[in-house]
Amino acid sequence: MKKAILLLMSVQFFVYLGFGLIIPILPEVIVQQGLSDLHVGGLLTIYALASFFTAPLWGSYSDRTGRKKLILIGLLGFSLSFFLFALFMHNLPLLYLSRIIGGIFSGALYTAVTGFVADLTDEENRNKYMGLMGMSIGLGFIFGPAIGGVLGDQSLRLPFIASGILTLILFVYASLILKEPTERNEANKRAWIPKGGRVLWQHRVKYLFLLSFSITLILAGIESTFQLFQIEKIAMTPLQLGYLFMASGFVDAAIQGGVVRRVKNGTETKWIIGAQIVTAIGLILIPFTSSLIWAGVALSVFTAGNALGRTVLVSLTTKESGGRYGTAAGMTYSMDNMGRIIGPLLFTWLLTQTAGNLYYISASIAVLSIGLIFLFRMSKHSLKQN
Repeated sequence: MKKAILLLMSVQFFVYLGFGLIIPILPEVIVQQGLSDLHVGGLLTIYALASFFTAPLWGSYSDRTGRKKLILIGLLGFSLSFFLFALFMHNLPLLYLSRIIGGIFSGALYTAVTGFVADLTDEENRNKYMGLMGMSIGLGFIFGPAIGGVLGDQSLRLPFIASGILTLILFVYASLILKEPTERNEANKRAWIPKGGRVLWQHRVKYLFLLSFSITLILAGIESTFQLFQIEKIAMTPLQLGYLFMASGFVDAAIQGGVVRRVKNGTETKWIIGAQIVTAIGLILIPFTSSLIWAGVALSVFTAGNALGRTVLVSLTTKESGGRYGTAAGMTYSMDNMGRIIGPLLFTWLLTQTAGNLYYISASIAVLSIGLIFLFRMSKHSLKQN
C-alpha cells in the first residue's frame, strides 16, 4: 500500500506541477509572437473548461473499468500535452489543442487517483491519506512556477520537454507497481449505489459539491487579483510575489500534511467551519497591507484556511458518495474547475469596481458558505455507507 500511495502522490504532484509550470512562461510566449494578451487568459481558461466537462465522465468510467487503467491513460495523454506545447509553441491553434488535451487528461488523473485512495483506505484513515494527496498538490503548486521560471530562462520549451519525459517515466513505473484495488468491485455490488452523478445531486452530498465550488472560486479569485492589488499598495514586484506564493505553498503543504491527518472521522464539518472562518480572517487582513511581511502574513492565513477546508471537504465527499468514489471525485473536480473558470473573471472585475473592498466581499462569501455545511447536517438524504 505504501508504494501505491507514494506513486499516487507523485501523480498528483505532476498534475499540479504541470498546471503551475505554464504560469511564468505563457505570457512570454504570447508577447514574443505579438499576440493579444487575451490569449493568456484564453489558454488558461480552456484548460479548466476541458477538465470541467470531462472529469465526471472519467470518474464514472473509472468506477466501471478500474483506477489503474485510467491512471495510465491519463499519464500518456498528459505527457502528450507537454510535448505538443513544446513542439508547437509558435502555432496558436496547436497551443490551444495542447491545453485542451492537458485539461482533459488532468481530469482523468485527478478522478482516478482520488478514487484509488478512497478504495485503499477506510473512513478512519482516509483523512490522513487525502491530506498526503493534498500535500502533493501543494508541492506541485510550489515547484511548478519555480521550475518553469528556472528552466524557461534557458529555453521556453525546456520545462515542457522535461515534464513530458518525467511523466512518461512515471507511466512506466505505474504500469509496473500499481495493482487494481479489489475494494472498488465490492462496493459497486451494492444495488442501491447510484449510477452516475445525477443521483448524487439528489442527496445531501450536493451541498459539499457547492461548497467545493465556493472554496475554489475564492482561491482562483485571489490568485488572479492579489498581485494587482499589492502593486497599488506596496509596489510589489513579480519576484516578491513569487517568494510570497512559495511561502504560502509551504503553508498549504504543512496544513495538509500535518493538520488534516489529525482530523478524526465524524468531525469533518467542524473543521470545515473553522477553516472557512480562518479563510475569512486572511481575506480581511489583505486590504490593510502596509509592507511585504504583512502581505505574506495575510496570504499565509488565507492559504491555511483554504487548504484545510479544501482537503477535509474532499475526504468528507468520498464518504458521502455511497461507494461511487470516482464519480464523486469527478463531480468535485468539475465544481473546482467551474470556480477556476468564473473566479478570475469575476474577481478581477470586482477589483476594478471596488478596489480593496473586494476582499471584504470575498470574506463574506467564505462565511456565508458555512450555511451549506448546516444544510448538509440537517439533510437526511445521505448515501453514506454504515
